[in-house]
Amino acid sequence: MLINKNKFFKLIVLSSLFLVLWGSSSWASSKPKAYIAIIIDDLGYKYKQDSRAVKLPSQVTLSFLPFTPHVDSLISVAHSQGHDIMLHLPMQALMEKLYLGPGALTSNMTEQEFKQSVKKSIASIPYLKGVNNHMGSLMTSKHKPMKWLMQELIKTNLYFVDSRTTRETVAEKTANEFNVSNTRRNVFLDHEINYLAIEFQFNQLIKQAKKYGSAVAIGHPHGATLRVLEERIPQLKAQGIELVPVSQLIKTQYLAKRKQTPRNISQVEQSAKKKVQTVPL
Repeated sequence: MLINKNKFFKLIVLSSLFLVLWGSSSWASSKPKAYIAIIIDDLGYKYKQDSRAVKLPSQVTLSFLPFTPHVDSLISVAHSQGHDIMLHLPMQALMEKLYLGPGALTSNMTEQEFKQSVKKSIASIPYLKGVNNHMGSLMTSKHKPMKWLMQELIKTNLYFVDSRTTRETVAEKTANEFNVSNTRRNVFLDHEINYLAIEFQFNQLIKQAKKYGSAVAIGHPHGATLRVLEERIPQLKAQGIELVPVSQLIKTQYLAKRKQTPRNISQVEQSAKKKVQTVPL
């Protein structure tokens, strides 16, 4: 059977166009709709449970307390597996009886003592990429110590994550004043340590990421927390969520803000702040 050459040519063009459109549609649908970063902190004291945290996917960011007994051996493995490594820097809380551990920053320190302590803590953690506060509901609410902290961090390539243990925090604001790369925690995964509560918080993390484009969660190496993460992280891709290290999330958030007008940025930040949970530590 003879086929008209013009019709044949049109069929070829239409077929090619369909393939291009289908391919681009398929590619678009495979792109993540939102990004999340998960930080596991309080690491360094308990080798067995911390080792389980280190075995999580390399996109999970790990934050270590300074001068802890297992920090060097755990970080060696974590770094070899590609994790972002952070310093979980102890800071004085409003509840004075809470144990802070070595390297703690307190309100009775002079500027010199404060900065020297920060330097020592940073030097104690190899392969460091960033810092977040451990407790600190008192210290992060004070501009002067946060100014001293950012003056030290600006000398480095380290980013800062405001753990937001108080609504009165000025840490993120001060980091911006000193042009320190930073982000904030949006969800605490395990303030209540049981499987169902942690799974609920994980779902909140996904909801916030889809609404705002990205979100950050902080959890701890509790058995229930690790179980939820081991089960739920493999499901993220199917939900249109990409898990990334904190360093990558900060870059993603920065690029997203640059695309927005100043008015829109303010609206997004105010909306996001309303969704941030705080635990006074």
